[in-house]
Amino acid sequence: MSRTSRVIQRRRPPVRSSPSEGSGEGGRDRRNRRTAVALALSAALALTAFTHPGAAPAPLLPGCATSVPYTADTSGYDTFRIPAVVRTDRGTLLAFAEGRRASASDTGNIDVVLRRSTDGGCTWGPLAVVAAGRGDTRGNPAPVVDPVTGRVVLLTSYNSGAVTEGQIMRGEVTAAQSRRAFVQSSADDGRTFSSPREITAAVKRPDWRWYATGPGHAVALTRGPYAGRLVVPANHSAAPATGSADTGQEPKYYGGHALYSDDHGLSWRIGFVDDTYDGEHNSNESAVAQLPDGRLYLSSRDQHGVAVGNRLDSYSSDGGRTLDRPYAVQPSLDDVPVVQGGLLQLRGWGEPLLFSGPSVPTARQAMALWRSRDAGRTFTKLLTLSQDRAGYSDLVQVGPGTVGLLYETGVAGTYERVVWRRVVV
Repeated sequence: MSRTSRVIQRRRPPVRSSPSEGSGEGGRDRRNRRTAVALALSAALALTAFTHPGAAPAPLLPGCATSVPYTADTSGYDTFRIPAVVRTDRGTLLAFAEGRRASASDTGNIDVVLRRSTDGGCTWGPLAVVAAGRGDTRGNPAPVVDPVTGRVVLLTSYNSGAVTEGQIMRGEVTAAQSRRAFVQSSADDGRTFSSPREITAAVKRPDWRWYATGPGHAVALTRGPYAGRLVVPANHSAAPATGSADTGQEPKYYGGHALYSDDHGLSWRIGFVDDTYDGEHNSNESAVAQLPDGRLYLSSRDQHGVAVGNRLDSYSSDGGRTLDRPYAVQPSLDDVPVVQGGLLQLRGWGEPLLFSGPSVPTARQAMALWRSRDAGRTFTKLLTLSQDRAGYSDLVQVGPGTVGLLYETGVAGTYERVVWRRVVV
């Protein structure tokens, strides 16, 4: 991690939403927590199992059930996409997104941007550029709060702004133009971030072409033998076998994998890899949560696999190093289209696992929230937030039984706004 933090570029003043009901996020200042805590990490986390590693949630305050951190055609950006959100130890909400300057395209001049909220999502501070594309593509934010240091660790992906995902998957680009992975961090509650540091050599296999971190928040393990580990879901595409007539752009070459760090984000390793490539299930963008029993639950987008259904899932009992079983279709999420989804395990014994995503199987529309009370074996729809168009989403806990949902939505188009919604579950 770079030792020198730079002040990230500020873009616009705070904007207040129209109040209706909502939450306030206080929380005790954890600045006095230092490296010595790491010596007792496993024991401390075991004693406080299934509680937030930082400050306790503050009482909910009236107002701001909804707000809009990002609106298209503002701050010099055509479109904002790919939301990710975390809550720091001080109770600050950090809403990350891709700021796409010229169009809504996945290709081109794209920055990773951030807005902070210190009042539970009622208002958002000025837009800040965390990782500047400078003509190239930086995106797929995957943030996580380290439970020992309190630092915000952020993984992102990069490629040349002149190439497309298809060209990368077909192997038509140079190594410098292709997908690469970076990490950076913040030690001051998200006010500034270190410069991106490349970790591609440690996390991308030589035969992988496409590569993406997240998107959406990663997870810090808080119990079990791997307490303190940071786990980031990621995905890739593989090159076809030598002599194959395939180009590599076929969906069957997509696969999911995990990254993990046992030293607070300084070094990274590849964990499990889904490398079946048979076209039955094509795991792609994934989300991860730690269950009350310490296992990881993974929910993945199925990128046009031949099996019926668009959501896959699996489990890991060793902190993300391997999967307990291959990815399989999750039939109780059969109304979710081909899209990324949010995942969150609420804190507290007996609390549910939540999933967020659009709820029309053939369209990105009608953002909804599902609940599982059996560790992800089955899900039941809790509510549909709106019938409007909807895309990617992420979830964060903001209080007892209360979550914040950050998601793409619009009326005429799916990517008109990135909206914050507070939901009592």
